[in-house]
Amino acid sequence: MGAGQILVPMGAGGDGDAMKSVVQRVRSASVKVDGEVVGQIGAGLAVLVGITHTDGPAEIAKTARKLAELKLLRSPDGSDDPKDRVGAIEVGAPLLLVSQFTLYASVRKGRKPSWSDAAPGEVAEPIFRELVAAVREYGLPVETGVFGAMMEVALVNDGPFTVIVEV
Repeated sequence: MGAGQILVPMGAGGDGDAMKSVVQRVRSASVKVDGEVVGQIGAGLAVLVGITHTDGPAEIAKTARKLAELKLLRSPDGSDDPKDRVGAIEVGAPLLLVSQFTLYASVRKGRKPSWSDAAPGEVAEPIFRELVAAVREYGLPVETGVFGAMMEVALVNDGPFTVIVEV
């Protein structure tokens, strides 16, 4: 193995046994690459997505459904009462999906994060693309960043309201 290469065994799972998403209710969100906006939304959900070695069609379907149906958004009349909250699918709210392998960082040992639970790019990228397509199948507008790029993600959290979804 050459310098800088990381050996990532398939099925390594560890603590990374589920697709992870950090879901934030936002008033607005955007992502830039090289200073250029490549994705932006108004009020909706900004979602950071971590993909592990064991993720596949079942995790894609479950995550897409959760993102579409989770009752996190204010009601159409602006109420934030928990009983009035709605899912993105109910109001056609947009989502900004950003792939983020660092969600699988392990800091159990030492001071340097380990990325062994994160799926390598060649595995994660097609899974991420399939997740984006699966969310769009719910009829929702989806914006994204650029997979593998250094991105600047900006958002105005509405609440703040942030939940972690693992399926």
